[in-house]
Amino acid sequence: MLLIIEFNSLLHLLWQNYNMNLHEFQAKEILNGFGVRIQRGYVASTAENAVEKAKQLNKETGTDFFVIKAQVHAGGRGKGGGVKLAKSINEVLEISNQIIGMNLVTPQTSKEGKKVHQVLIAEDVYYPGDSEVEEYYVSVLLNRATSKNMIMYSTEGGMDIETVAENTPHLIHTLDICPDTGLTDSNAEEIASNLNLNGSAKLEMVAFVKALYNAYDNSDSSLFEINPVIKTSDDKILAVDAKVSIDDNALFRHPDYAEMRDLREENPIEVEAKEAGLNYVDLDGSVGCMVNGAGLAMATMDLIKQAGGKPANFLDVGGTADSDRVETAFRIIIKDPNVKAILVNIFGGIVRCDRVANGIVEAYKKMKDEVSIPIIVRLEGTNSKIAKDIIDSSGLNFHSAIEFKEAADKVQEVL
Repeated sequence: MLLIIEFNSLLHLLWQNYNMNLHEFQAKEILNGFGVRIQRGYVASTAENAVEKAKQLNKETGTDFFVIKAQVHAGGRGKGGGVKLAKSINEVLEISNQIIGMNLVTPQTSKEGKKVHQVLIAEDVYYPGDSEVEEYYVSVLLNRATSKNMIMYSTEGGMDIETVAENTPHLIHTLDICPDTGLTDSNAEEIASNLNLNGSAKLEMVAFVKALYNAYDNSDSSLFEINPVIKTSDDKILAVDAKVSIDDNALFRHPDYAEMRDLREENPIEVEAKEAGLNYVDLDGSVGCMVNGAGLAMATMDLIKQAGGKPANFLDVGGTADSDRVETAFRIIIKDPNVKAILVNIFGGIVRCDRVANGIVEAYKKMKDEVSIPIIVRLEGTNSKIAKDIIDSSGLNFHSAIEFKEAADKVQEVL
C-alpha cells in the first residue's frame, strides 16, 4: 500500500516536473494565436507601467474598469487577494502597488506564498446587457485511463470549481475525443448543448471549443484549463482565465514557447538539477535519496517510509554515477535544509558497484567539510561486495549495506 501511495504521488510530481507551466498572459497569447476569443489585456511589472497599459487598453476596448491579476504559477489567486477590480486609473495605480511585490498565498501555494513580479491589466467583460453573464468551466487534457484526449466541462465555472467537483460531481461532464477523427462538429455541439446554450451563444461556444481543442492539439500541451469561460451579456464566449502546461519533451518544436519559461516560478534546486542533467523532484521529508532508475526510486521511498522516515526528494543520477556526477548530486541534496540523512541506493547493472563506490568516496572527500549528516550507502549488483569493502575501508562517515532490510535498519538508526 505504501508503495502504491508513493508511486501515485511521485507520478503526479514527475508530471508537474516535466511540463512547463505558463502565466495567464502567456497562455492567452497562445490561445489568441489559434483564434480563441480572450479577455484582452497587457502585462506590467511596475505600478506606473500598469497605468500606461490601462490607458492603452481603454483606448483599444473602451473599458473603464480594469481587472488587476497577479501573475504567478498558482490557482486560487482571487481567494488570496491577487485579483482585484479597479474602477478608475487611480485605482489601477493603487491596486498594482499593493499586488506587485507581495507574497501571494493561495490554496495552491506553500504557506510562504509566491512573490508577485508582474500583473495582468485586463478589460472588464462583466458589463451589463440584454442577458445575464454566465460562467462555465472547460478544460482539455489527457485521460490516462483511456489514453485519449478528453474535454471536461461544467456549467458551474468560477473560483469554487474544486468544491463543485467534490460535492456535486454529476455537474462535471467529460467527453473522450476519438484519436482517428479528432474533435468533430457533433462533439462541439454536444458540449454546447450540455452547457444549456442556444441561439448565437451556442454557435459561439461551438466555435470556441473547436478553436480551443485545435490550440491544445497543435501546441503539444498537456493541459488547457479555462476557468471561467464566460458568456457575456451580448452572447460572446471568451476565456477570462487560462492555465496552460506544455509538454517539456515537445519544446524543441516550439522554441517560442520555450522562451516563455519563467524560472522565478520554479524550484531553484530543481532548476539547478535539470541544468546538471539530473532528474530531481523536491519533496517534503528529511531523508535525501540518490538512486539510479525510477523503479528503484519508488522502492527506496517505500523503504524510507517503512523505516519511519519521509523522503526529501527523488533524484535519479542515471547510469553513469562517476565522482563528478555524484558530487553534484550530493551538493544538490544538501541544499535542502530539511535533509537529516542521505540514502544512496544504487543497482550496479550497467555500471559496476565498485566504480560507483569509488565515485562516492572521491566525491565525499572533495566536500567532506560541507557534509555533516550521516550517509547510508546500499550498492547491489556486479561487484557489490567489493564496493562494500571500499565504502567500509574509506574511513569516512558512511554506513554501508547490501540488503534492502539492512539499509532500512540503518536509516532507522540515524533518524
